[in-house]
Amino acid sequence: MEKNMSEPTATLQNLLAQNCSEISPQDKPLIIPSIESSLSHLQGWDAPLNYASIKRTFNFKNYYQTVAFINAVTYLAQKQNHHPTICFGYNHCEITLCTHDIKGLSNNDMIMAAKINALYAD
Repeated sequence: MEKNMSEPTATLQNLLAQNCSEISPQDKPLIIPSIESSLSHLQGWDAPLNYASIKRTFNFKNYYQTVAFINAVTYLAQKQNHHPTICFGYNHCEITLCTHDIKGLSNNDMIMAAKINALYAD
């Protein structure tokens, strides 16, 4: 039986159900296999060769839709206390996630990516 790609995977549902947690400088970044596993469930997100961040570009019809999406992401980031880097233009924005305290990726980045994707799908 073919899997319906619009149905969230168990991994994706798990990420969506979580909230970002406090990170201490003693915490270690995620390892590459764990990052790759999570990314396989996070449509559109990619990591650079050093796996220190993840990035996705979102496209929109106009400036209003772009800014409305950015405002929604900003609200989410404040609620989760995990803030992405956002660059945008008229009909697109690029979001980069990383956990600066550990100089790499944490589960918080994967949680935020899943939640941001859910905003984009709405």
